[in-house]
Amino acid sequence: MRGLEVVRAGALTTVQDLGRPGYAHLGVPRSGALDTGAHALANRLLGNPPGAATLETTLDGVGLRAVGGPVTVAVTGAPSAVRVCGRPVAWGAPVLLRAGEELDVGRAESGLRGYVAVRGGFAVEPVLGSRSTDLLSGLGPPALTAGALLPVGPPGPDPVSGVDAPAAPGPPSVLVLPLRLGPRADWFTAESVTGRLLRAAYRVSAASNRIGLRTEGPPLVRARGGELPSEGMVLGAVQVPPDGHPVVFLADHPVTGGYPVVGVVPAGPALDAAAQARPGVPVRFVPSR
Repeated sequence: MRGLEVVRAGALTTVQDLGRPGYAHLGVPRSGALDTGAHALANRLLGNPPGAATLETTLDGVGLRAVGGPVTVAVTGAPSAVRVCGRPVAWGAPVLLRAGEELDVGRAESGLRGYVAVRGGFAVEPVLGSRSTDLLSGLGPPALTAGALLPVGPPGPDPVSGVDAPAAPGPPSVLVLPLRLGPRADWFTAESVTGRLLRAAYRVSAASNRIGLRTEGPPLVRARGGELPSEGMVLGAVQVPPDGHPVVFLADHPVTGGYPVVGVVPAGPALDAAAQARPGVPVRFVPSR
């Protein structure tokens, strides 16, 4: 079987594709790659369809060995040193691994999450139509561990060379999040919304993960007491727990929640940037329609 053996798993490396949309009514989160642009670019470099599964690394990369034959890989996302058997090779371009050769994706030089694609995609067993690891519900393959073997699917008909790939934006020095207010903005004082949330400086908290980007900064103040009945949550929802610090829901977010949602960050480049924002990065919420 042609595949990649995990030599070094890194801090957190998971298999991700475009996720499981459409199952929220069953209590199943969307999941999928946090930086969808970097995921798509890695696949495009190899002639894979956009939904092919990649590996999402966190901060310190991953080590992989080709087994059963040669494979072609590409690394995108957070910039990092990429080596094959100790020699430097290209980041953001196709790289051939012969059987027995080891790929090492080093620590992110900036940003947080890298993406490793292989031509043919990672062919782990799908669950509900997706190969994504969902850390909240436990669906999909487990996070990578040393010694695990990842099978590779058959390559598609598209060539690897000559890809017209646009330059990907770098990790943000300031994370700017467009915010559509509502549905529960009226649960907070006007001063909290206009004078704090939309003007004050927040920072990415070290408690952030694939479920949500947590923030540190001036807490929002409630205009009313009590709690909401649980209601549906969407990707990008900005929920405010009792401590008053906004939490931006990411791919592994719960499908329901009882804390008020002050607004929603639309899916797209801003949430891709959130995937690359390290703890301490300044966060600004700006009004959006």
